[in-house]
Amino acid sequence: MNRDVEQWRVSKRAVASEGGVVAAQHVLAARAGASMLDAGGNAVDAAVACAFALAAVEPWMCGLGGSGYMVVWKAAEKRSWVLDFQGMLPAAIDPADYPVDPAVPASIMGFPGVLDRRNIVGHRAITVPGAVRGLSQGSSRFGRLPWDRVLEPAIALARRGLPVDWFATLQIALAAADLARDPMAASIFLPNGAPAQPEQFRPMAALARTLETLASDGPDTFYTGPLAEAIIRDLEAGGSRIDGDDLASYAVLEHEALTGTHRDAALHTAGPTSGGPRLIETLAHIERHLDPSEGIGARSWKVYADALNAAWKSHKARIGRTTEKGGCTSHLSAVDAEGNMVALTYTLLNRFGSCAMLPETGILMNNAVSYFDMRPGFPTSMQGRKRINASNMCPTIVTREDEALFAVGASGANYIMPATTQIAALMIDFGLDLEAAFNHPRLDASDRGSIRVDPRLGPEVVSALSRDFELELAQLLVFPKLYACPSGVARDPATGLCTGINDPSQPIGGAAAPAPFVLEDSSAPSVVVRP
Repeated sequence: MNRDVEQWRVSKRAVASEGGVVAAQHVLAARAGASMLDAGGNAVDAAVACAFALAAVEPWMCGLGGSGYMVVWKAAEKRSWVLDFQGMLPAAIDPADYPVDPAVPASIMGFPGVLDRRNIVGHRAITVPGAVRGLSQGSSRFGRLPWDRVLEPAIALARRGLPVDWFATLQIALAAADLARDPMAASIFLPNGAPAQPEQFRPMAALARTLETLASDGPDTFYTGPLAEAIIRDLEAGGSRIDGDDLASYAVLEHEALTGTHRDAALHTAGPTSGGPRLIETLAHIERHLDPSEGIGARSWKVYADALNAAWKSHKARIGRTTEKGGCTSHLSAVDAEGNMVALTYTLLNRFGSCAMLPETGILMNNAVSYFDMRPGFPTSMQGRKRINASNMCPTIVTREDEALFAVGASGANYIMPATTQIAALMIDFGLDLEAAFNHPRLDASDRGSIRVDPRLGPEVVSALSRDFELELAQLLVFPKLYACPSGVARDPATGLCTGINDPSQPIGGAAAPAPFVLEDSSAPSVVVRP
């Protein structure tokens, strides 16, 4: 039904600056990150500031209660690192808490439905969140600015409240039934029992206080201090098995990036538990089967589809199960004038995560228990303190001759790896710049028996692909996002010019160049956050 619905054509221009750029799924968060570059910070400072800001402007996708990966390229050292801050099950996790109910549909991970959807909605769906420890470790290890300075834009945004536009109303409406189950979440997002309407700010005072405490007391308070105690009180009251020892024991996994090659470029991605291995495998297949001199056409798209299907097939065999069918995540990318780059993807998993908002702290919590199988004997079966070990996220930085060229990643569950891989391939194989690659139509393939094709590829390509594949013709839409939601930055090593862009079909996403962070609304004086 998405073949010929919308009668417009949308595209985006890349933002360019010699001082660096930040690209994100919400332009206010991108501006928050870019203000760190203006204050003398580097790409890591910008990425961390942007990530925290997203908690206040894109809470349906990510936040302090989430988890993910950060890939960092340090230009001076010509090295890449990964910070893996994926969620962890509590030590006392008990599969008996999640009885299979045949009347409940399978989860987005393909696991059997659970009684009352306990693995998806509510406090029993929550894993120990790694976002605060992961982002703070990135800041302390690779950043340049003080921790409290990096949090200033997010605090300002949370104090003002969630800006509600039509896109926010859509996101709230899609999760309204589950948000209504939680009194705190309902009070914020469902005033008078209905999704918040545009042209207002919804209060986020508790989240603002939490961010202020993090800024003043440091990030460890989230895991072992007063904030941790408040978090545990709310979790226990809601029936979660997470306790103080679980929070205190959480650690970020830091290691060198998983690195592959494609033609003359190096690919630095998140690691074996991410979508990175599939990205590298797909690009290796493309290199073996495609001569770029043939140009972009039916032949190249067939090779891309074959490569994606092959990588997904081997992935499913490795993990012994089906994969994520949907999900809500956020990706941001940052670059600075020195050539440092960050690709950062983090998530609450489902839209608004577990839809449980902790009253004392205002934190929306993940529902990553649904990443795990309540049945024994599988690689993803539940086990105390087990970390998420099979993700689609694949934040990636591409270098050539030890110079960072671009950083890219996406949100969108199964759609993430195909989108990220094709953008990288279009840029490496055919020399497209960042703006052209993001605006170019793509396909989607994940070994599901058919491939999805954007009709903008043209009738000749569509006809040729139909001879080899069962096709789903589907437009690039605001919703549903059938081709993922990528964000990327690039830098020309010869000129130092940096560019950034977000998915053309994401109405609130964008990129920003270095500038002071200015918070404006129609009812209050402008607030300028300066160095």
